[in-house]
Amino acid sequence: MEIRDNWRVILLAIFLVVSTFAIFAPGVGGDDGGGSGAVVEQASDGPTNLQFGLELSGGTRIRAPVNGLTAENVDVPQGTGPGAVERQVAGNLSGVGAADVSVRLAAAANETTTVEVFSENVTEDEFASALQQTGYEYDTIRQGVTEQTRNTITRILRDKISEAGLSGGRVQQVTTASNEHFIVIEMPNTNQSQVRDLVTERGQVQVVAVFPAQNQSGNGTQYRRVPLLSQGDFSSIGTAEVTQTVGPNVPVVLNQQAAENFSHAMRAFGFTGEGVNACNYRANPENPGYCLYTVVDGEVVYAANMAEGLAQTFRQEKFTQSPNFVMGTANLSEARELQIHLNAGSLPASLNLDQGTSYFLAPSLAEEFKLYSLITGLVAVAAVSAVVFLRYGDPKVAAPMLVTALSEVVILLGVAAAIQLPLDLSHIAGFIAVIGTGVDDLIIIADEVMSEGDVNSSRVFQSRFRKAFWVIGAAAATTIIAMSPLAVLSLGDLQGFALITILGVLIGVLVTRPAYGDILRSLLTDK
Repeated sequence: MEIRDNWRVILLAIFLVVSTFAIFAPGVGGDDGGGSGAVVEQASDGPTNLQFGLELSGGTRIRAPVNGLTAENVDVPQGTGPGAVERQVAGNLSGVGAADVSVRLAAAANETTTVEVFSENVTEDEFASALQQTGYEYDTIRQGVTEQTRNTITRILRDKISEAGLSGGRVQQVTTASNEHFIVIEMPNTNQSQVRDLVTERGQVQVVAVFPAQNQSGNGTQYRRVPLLSQGDFSSIGTAEVTQTVGPNVPVVLNQQAAENFSHAMRAFGFTGEGVNACNYRANPENPGYCLYTVVDGEVVYAANMAEGLAQTFRQEKFTQSPNFVMGTANLSEARELQIHLNAGSLPASLNLDQGTSYFLAPSLAEEFKLYSLITGLVAVAAVSAVVFLRYGDPKVAAPMLVTALSEVVILLGVAAAIQLPLDLSHIAGFIAVIGTGVDDLIIIADEVMSEGDVNSSRVFQSRFRKAFWVIGAAAATTIIAMSPLAVLSLGDLQGFALITILGVLIGVLVTRPAYGDILRSLLTDK
């Protein structure tokens, strides 16, 4: 066999070898660990690296919107801080605290200032009245929250799943065709009550002052640890950002009582004097100096210095007039992690579980789905095989056709194993559709090549093959265009079906159909 004339067959063989390696070789893919948002049953549980989604491994899925209202393009006077706006708006709403209101000031010319209220009991009219009483003009009020809030909720839930030690959890945002936004939480091998508790329960987060004790012993410096702030003391926790003056940071606002206690403690414990810029936790955790620890469930996740500017507001007793400050970090990634830790267990807005949907699939039933999916696939292959052999009756035409069609499935499975795609029933449906469309295209090739009698030479074969390939290419383009909206829009199971179908069509047009043409040419022509 000349490589130049049969390079497409060699390319197909390479794809099959690589795909087989991805499916069966130990260590390929690896443990997702919940970080990428994939719901998977670990590949180590079976002989392959294939991973299975909720419908083939069992578990719970909750899909719910976020409680809240958003006022767009709010006219906030220049110089007014977010904390002041939040307190004013909350003061005009019954049963709403400052922590239930969030203000995002426009940071660029193309951005607008938004005010959100996170309460299922506040109506649009009540929210509008509160803004009017405060004197803030706005353009519109809509149901739902901003994208930044949804991103924060997603990150917090992922962090909670990770901290709970639940592998394979998935949290993502989905948007419907009518522009409705939902948060989807999927947990394999977990019942509904566990997932609901995970979504609603609050963690224990504290800001702890660590400083040298006044009475020193001969054994070295002794340190005191005094808890100062807990989650209920924060009026609001801002979004991680980068500013020119501070760099990466997380802005926070305290409520009035917490601000008074915090200011008094900073003066009493020496943070406004020798404790300024005196935190050495990173260099020497055993002898940290004056630090403010962020502690999540007993673990120190962040240690901060006391800046001179903030210390001055404590010394002058002006902090309580505007009880907001920023917690600086080394980079934006750390700032985002700090924001998640400050919000750990506490979502900025609750999920409306009553208006959402949830279901639980027993693992035993999921195992049955696996078996039935395998049986369905084998039946589809058997049916296609029978039709092909009845149609042609020539093994030289039919056998390569079936082998080539099944090659597409092997390559698709290899891709799924390599990228850790959690296979669900929608993907299985896509595989079956790929088998059918693949054989259809191969039948078009065989019929076109053999339609005018025997093939006398490679030149004649190539001429007929090109005609068939144009038809196949047009059909593939039509399929991709038709499936693209389903693949892009968040339409649940239809998205998985569309993605597998599109990928199968691309693999067929670029790899398997040309390889089948070379195989058929070698079998039907003499020169």
